[in-house]
Amino acid sequence: MESAVPQKKPSWLRVKAPISKSFQETRDLVRSKGLHTVCEEAACPNIGECWEKKHVTVMILGDTCTRACAFCNVKTGKPLSVDEKEPKNLAKMVAETGVKHVVITSVDRDDLSDGGASQFVKCIEEIRVLSPNTTIEVLTPDFRNKNGSIEMVAKAKPDVYNHNIETVPSLYARIRPGARYYHSLRLLEKVKEISPECFTKSGIMVGLGETKEAVLQVMDDMRCANIDFITIGQYLQPTKKHANVEKFITPEEFKYYERVAYSRGFLMVASSPLTRSSYHADNDFAIMKESRQRSLEL
Repeated sequence: MESAVPQKKPSWLRVKAPISKSFQETRDLVRSKGLHTVCEEAACPNIGECWEKKHVTVMILGDTCTRACAFCNVKTGKPLSVDEKEPKNLAKMVAETGVKHVVITSVDRDDLSDGGASQFVKCIEEIRVLSPNTTIEVLTPDFRNKNGSIEMVAKAKPDVYNHNIETVPSLYARIRPGARYYHSLRLLEKVKEISPECFTKSGIMVGLGETKEAVLQVMDDMRCANIDFITIGQYLQPTKKHANVEKFITPEEFKYYERVAYSRGFLMVASSPLTRSSYHADNDFAIMKESRQRSLEL
């Protein structure tokens, strides 16, 4: 039975094309340092807004992923060797932009013995040398079958450790076949055990055919793993080769998810059609810190 999918994106998903001078300056700076961004590689709809404010999510370890998830626009293939200059170049870009909060993510690198964990650590260390007041958020792969890698990054003490669950368990075989739901939950639980002061964060996409009940169960599972921050956004099909959009979730439904998530005890919730893992990450980090402080004072 075919899904009744709307032919056009609803009005709440339409965004302006990036044309500002600040956007061009950010793009030029990223390219001058030879860096990749998930903003471009994943065709993020918020790129214009974020880059105008010089909010960039840098994608380390190249632009080629060793996995082929049904939702992701990043290309799959055999990656190039690790760029040893990348951590310093990233740190220089952070220093030049003067950003207060930086987000670092990567492709999956199943070809590397540590999955790329050591490169995350080097990036954190280099940024702290040149920009000691910049807070650092990492969005890592699952490091599946890479013993010690989660611990390695957690011990580098990023301010936020993000790893996305992506979808509900019943859709993993179709949407995220190379990953395991409970491994991802355990990853974030382990980070909190190693570094209790580190904020943990995870996100899911909706509109892939999941039920509301399944989304609420994911929330409960995340809280059992002591995850502080949940992001919920609309899945958008990058190309015809990727998984179909089964439903466009309304802004009202996203508000419902937001209310329920806060009732579950999350310190921070970002739930909207255009929410992505790193969207408004700097502002959300500040709010999350305030929420933790208030909870400690109660």
